[in-house]
Amino acid sequence: MLGPFGNLDMAARALQANAQGMEVAGHNLANVNNPAYARQRVSLQTSLPIKDSRLGAQGTGADIAGITQIRDSLLDEQIRVETSARGALDAEQQGLQYAQAGLGQDVNTGAAGANGAAAAGGVTGQNGLATRLAELFKGFQGLATDPTSLSQRQVLAAKAQDFTAQLNQTAARLSATRTTLNSSLQSDVAKVNTTLSEIAELNGRILDLESGSSGSANDLRDLRQQKIEALSTLTKTTISPNAKNSLDLEVGGVTLVSGNTVQDTLETYDAGGGQMLVRTVTGGTAVTPNGGRLQGTIDARDNGLAALQTGLDDLAAGLATEVNAIYRPGFGLDGSTGQNFFTGTTAATLAVSATVKTSPASIQAAAVAGAAGDNQVALALAQLADKKVPSLGNQTFTQQYSKSVGDLGQALSSVNSQVANQSVVQKMLGAQRESISGVSLDEEMTDMMKFQHAYQASARIINIIDSMLQTAIGLGNG
Repeated sequence: MLGPFGNLDMAARALQANAQGMEVAGHNLANVNNPAYARQRVSLQTSLPIKDSRLGAQGTGADIAGITQIRDSLLDEQIRVETSARGALDAEQQGLQYAQAGLGQDVNTGAAGANGAAAAGGVTGQNGLATRLAELFKGFQGLATDPTSLSQRQVLAAKAQDFTAQLNQTAARLSATRTTLNSSLQSDVAKVNTTLSEIAELNGRILDLESGSSGSANDLRDLRQQKIEALSTLTKTTISPNAKNSLDLEVGGVTLVSGNTVQDTLETYDAGGGQMLVRTVTGGTAVTPNGGRLQGTIDARDNGLAALQTGLDDLAAGLATEVNAIYRPGFGLDGSTGQNFFTGTTAATLAVSATVKTSPASIQAAAVAGAAGDNQVALALAQLADKKVPSLGNQTFTQQYSKSVGDLGQALSSVNSQVANQSVVQKMLGAQRESISGVSLDEEMTDMMKFQHAYQASARIINIIDSMLQTAIGLGNG
């Protein structure tokens, strides 16, 4: 049998166990509003029994087995993967919205039509590039209606300059958007490197605290999980345990963190033509993020934005080629001939020639020299509005521009839908993790009272045993 002193020891250990339970419950309550915290529980186990010759094995109370974290590692992994997907979608959405803003007009996010053009209303806004393009062809038509009119020639020159100025400005804004996305990529890479250092440091601190101990550094593990999920927002990561019971971390198949050591970091580099991509600093290995904000920014820049810029450049080149081919052989009121209407071949460089801007009489609207009323060239230029241009995929200029804008709208619509869906997934996973790892005020208060009552009962046992010992001592003295 245990005897008085054995019972006293059992009660003292019960006192300690219940005090520890109250401390852990209090720690949980203190972190009730900490989103990175996973609730903890004191694990109790029956202490080793003793052999009694008459009664057999006799219990000796309970011992503290440890403080455990209530986490679902599979759920944490799923949340990390979905966080990476959400980071990519958010960054791509932001980049496409920047591109939309660069157009200076709203974009209909409806589907494109069967002929490749944007759906009706695909481009909206009174002062956008589509309106300026239509006005340019109206200027050609006005000149064809009254080829001897200097005022019509001045109107045409003004409309053409309005169009090229708008096109140049749009190209400049889209170029600035590309620069902004490259800067965002560099900023996010710097955040990745900072987070890698923090994770490696936490790995070291966890190893130090857990070395030679059967316990777990639960709070540091919470913080590390938070950092890993923050990193997943920036890039897709692969996490695996290593031989030292710590974590290794890979990005794009390259190990960047092993235990408490940062083996390599990331940097941006120019892959050619201003295309900023990602590689490791020490190894110089090109890294594909495969998720997170890094991938989303690259996708927005190299897909939606790049396609829009290419579309505008194609429009400018096609317009310059077609208009100049018709215009060059024509004759002006002053006999001018052989001049080009447009200079430049890209959206950034397309401009109205100096002679058109400064001398309306030199505009070459006639097909025959000295025929003041001849409108054949002006009429042919006006008819370009409906011509399907081979270099533009057999589309008219308006159709080609509408398709370029419509493709951007379609891409933005798709990303918007994916972001909405991803938000639902993340909320569901977050709610599921909260139900498992989150702190419940009611549950913790109940546990606190339970441990308090058990503590009081253990203290009462000690008082009773003390009284019994005093009685026994008194009997011996008597």
